[in-house]
Amino acid sequence: MQPIYLIDFYKVGHIDQYPAGITQIWSNWTPRTSRIKEQHTVVHFGLQYFIKKILIEAFENEFFKLNVDEVINHYSAVMQATLGLRKPRTDHIADLHQLGHLPLDIYSIPEGNSTPLNCPSVVLTNTHPDFFWLPNYFETMLSAYLWKPSTSATTAQRFRALFEKHARESGEKDFSFIEWQGHDFSMRGMSGIEDAILSGMGHLTCFSGTDSLPAILAANQYYSAGLSCGGSVPATEHSVMCAGGKDGEFETFRRLIEDIYPTGIVSIVSDTWDLWQVLTDFIPRLKTTILARDGKVVIRPDSGVPDLIICGNETAEGPAKKGVIELLAEVLGTKSNTANGGTGLPLINNGGAIYGDAISYERAEKILKGIIAKGLSPYNMVFGIGSYTYEYVTRDTYGFAMKATATRQHGQVIPIFKKPVTDTGGKFSHKGIPVVQGESGKYVVSEQSLPEDLDHCAFEKVFSNGKLLVDNSFSTIRSRVRANL
Repeated sequence: MQPIYLIDFYKVGHIDQYPAGITQIWSNWTPRTSRIKEQHTVVHFGLQYFIKKILIEAFENEFFKLNVDEVINHYSAVMQATLGLRKPRTDHIADLHQLGHLPLDIYSIPEGNSTPLNCPSVVLTNTHPDFFWLPNYFETMLSAYLWKPSTSATTAQRFRALFEKHARESGEKDFSFIEWQGHDFSMRGMSGIEDAILSGMGHLTCFSGTDSLPAILAANQYYSAGLSCGGSVPATEHSVMCAGGKDGEFETFRRLIEDIYPTGIVSIVSDTWDLWQVLTDFIPRLKTTILARDGKVVIRPDSGVPDLIICGNETAEGPAKKGVIELLAEVLGTKSNTANGGTGLPLINNGGAIYGDAISYERAEKILKGIIAKGLSPYNMVFGIGSYTYEYVTRDTYGFAMKATATRQHGQVIPIFKKPVTDTGGKFSHKGIPVVQGESGKYVVSEQSLPEDLDHCAFEKVFSNGKLLVDNSFSTIRSRVRANL
């Protein structure tokens, strides 16, 4: 699909709707509000992917390299068929094709940094007076590509901060395990593969554990992340456990632990029939083998109320009263955990648990508190963060919007803004050219600035006239995200 079509229909007519005399428009991308309690900053992430994939690759290969007659004839046919236009305007599309590049300047705070609410993270403007219509023409596609990776990176940042908080409270000084404590389980529940990639890269800014393989490949391709930026472990699904039959479930466990994976971490889904039988019968019978292995056996429950399954249900009877972590600790025993001089709580010997069904921030916090209350390390637990968390968001979670806030008309820079009387402030726009000063998480916005001020503030010019000017590495972005936990 030609990228010129990645728009809302109403963008087609805006070139004729602007008043005469306009030669330049400045637009900005801003997270305006938060629907997440006590979350007042948002990670800026995903712009470089959008620039490389759409503004450079797609426009070069699927627009500028095409024959101009092919482009114009197809554009006319599309507009005639869909909008009923007898003679669609095409001169501006032909002029853009003839120019041979996108006449845009894009300014951005460094990717991975966090902006306070209502602080722009991106400003874009046209560099050629004939293409004043272009900045806001890109609103739809920029919005569609940016809101999800920024939102998911912010979600991942919240989870990582939660894990580090409880690690410190339990006496840990070595935080390397946290790199794998949050594991992306979301891909199958996302709104398509591209959505899973965008969100999955956001997750990878804070964690290395992921089952979303395309996110690793995309981070490597567009951010030079390296293929080791994410990874996973051998793990079973219910089809594997069911295939051996209920009467053969113990043999399936034994075969997995002894024959197929005699070393290394292996994760086994354990609630196919009776989770509590696995913990009170199978694991004790396999204890000697498990303790002799070089690597953990990880038990994965996949149903029930997560915190009650992991930490125990006081109103239940039998093993359910204790929960997965306590039962594993009883069977396999524990060991002291004093890495790097810490005074961490005990770790289960060669065992642990992962839960990836309906894990939210609040449930993860409840589970961590419950494990620590049992006198055990939070490092006994890994969380599968799935689409329940990464997909239950919208562009409005952080009020993302791109708005034009300044024009050049008859040679003069004119501030423009929206301030609906029917709104309480969430949909107000900035006024004039916004310039950002300060540092990550503490940026301050100055409105009605001069165009040249954009080159002397916290913004970087990252794109100009079809060329990428700043190529961030994934490791740099990760460092920025984690510096603002």
